[in-house]
Amino acid sequence: MLRRLARSLVAAALCVACNDSDPGLLAGPACEAAPAGDGTPFAGDLASRPLPSWYDDAKLGIMIHWGPFAVPAWAERTLDPEVIFTDTTSPDYFLTPQGVERFLRANPYSEWYRNSMAIEGSGTFAHHRETWGADFPYERFGKIFGEGLGAWDPGAWSDLFRDAGARYVVLVTKHHDGYQLWPSDVPHAGREDWHAPRDVVGELSEAVRRDCMRMGVYYSGGIDWTFAPPPFATVLDALRLTPPGPEYASFVDAQWRELVDRYRPSILWNDIDAPAGSAPEALFRDYYGVVPDGVVNDRWDGAKVGIHRDFTTSEFTVEPAIRDAKWEHVRGMARGFGYNGNDQPGDYGPPGKFVRLLVDVVSKNGNLLLNVGPRADGSIPDEQQRILGELGDWLGVNGEAIYGTRPWTRFGGETGDGIPVRFTRSASGDRVFAILLGAPSGPSVALPGLGFAPRRVRLPADGGRAASFRVEGDTLTVDLPAGLPDSPALVLALDRPA
Repeated sequence: MLRRLARSLVAAALCVACNDSDPGLLAGPACEAAPAGDGTPFAGDLASRPLPSWYDDAKLGIMIHWGPFAVPAWAERTLDPEVIFTDTTSPDYFLTPQGVERFLRANPYSEWYRNSMAIEGSGTFAHHRETWGADFPYERFGKIFGEGLGAWDPGAWSDLFRDAGARYVVLVTKHHDGYQLWPSDVPHAGREDWHAPRDVVGELSEAVRRDCMRMGVYYSGGIDWTFAPPPFATVLDALRLTPPGPEYASFVDAQWRELVDRYRPSILWNDIDAPAGSAPEALFRDYYGVVPDGVVNDRWDGAKVGIHRDFTTSEFTVEPAIRDAKWEHVRGMARGFGYNGNDQPGDYGPPGKFVRLLVDVVSKNGNLLLNVGPRADGSIPDEQQRILGELGDWLGVNGEAIYGTRPWTRFGGETGDGIPVRFTRSASGDRVFAILLGAPSGPSVALPGLGFAPRRVRLPADGGRAASFRVEGDTLTVDLPAGLPDSPALVLALDRPA
């Protein structure tokens, strides 16, 4: 969810800065550890704390959903999140009572297997009985998963993500089933063995940092089925998803603090909500004292408002325009996040889809957090590797139009023959990138209404060489050299007048 770029070239590109004399290089931070704090809690105004530049510059991250749910590896395909989360005219639209219940009963997310198998009449309910038997409890998947961890190679994962052009990784350390991918010292009454026998969080953190990427941790704070067992099948059930009471709130806070102290992650990525009675902003202040340039997402407040966040998140939905505040688009490559053996090749979409998605998201001030769902043995399916390879190949040539950029005055437009275009600009503003989300139909490209006459036009796909162009009225026309390689998104680098 690949190795056409030479690994050494990509690794080098990830750790150098782009400059005008060599514009093909990927613009990226130096390969250095995140600054370490002395543990003094952040005492300033959280609302005015600036967004750390590394996160704003990174643009592409990889999320990983992996755990016992990768053993049954099954979910229904009835619902497509790209439709139900976005199409308000669909009868399955998620943000309606009937949409919530349809989602829970026909859940396309395999990582929700524990809940789906408990909903009588669901496809997963029937699948579990036919495949594993009615008396086979979900907890046995934890044992199978743990026994297969010996084959897992964290370095191979990290190399794959690095070669895809990712700048950060977010590992699901505990999903809704409560299974922990690290050896926690926080006691859990009755579930002491519900964790991986290897320190997956620690081993992957080490590999990721060695490959010049930042490491983040996801944690399901709002749902834990070891505290509030399934099934959750109705709107009323959904209201009790987050376990109540001080015991769970204390457990979550202690585990978050353990993750911070032990692994010093650059991102705290909570899901669903923070438990009632918890104090997430106190956690944030202590976290920033340990990781001064760390960031936290927005999924701590549920229906409440005003809780601090460094960025907002959207799931399977893309913002329609530029947002002033930083946001992150998170999604799986197919219809869910965890590995689903029921996926079909068409669920991943056409070639180039995720390159164009990355461009669209970045043009609107977002980062793309693209999920990988490994099999239980740690292998990553070929289709997911293909997508990562496409991203790496494209970024290896065109990374200057993505990394370290900022939104331009508008996010998009069209060429003269109707091809969608997305715009980004260099941090200094002296260069605008026009990125075509389709193949030109002729030997030239016309950009109407650009608003300025560039002093130079380059095509990274042509080795960064200058292209001939002309400006007539408000239209820029660029002549395309013969023999340009096929690309899911053609970049025109436009140098603004001095």
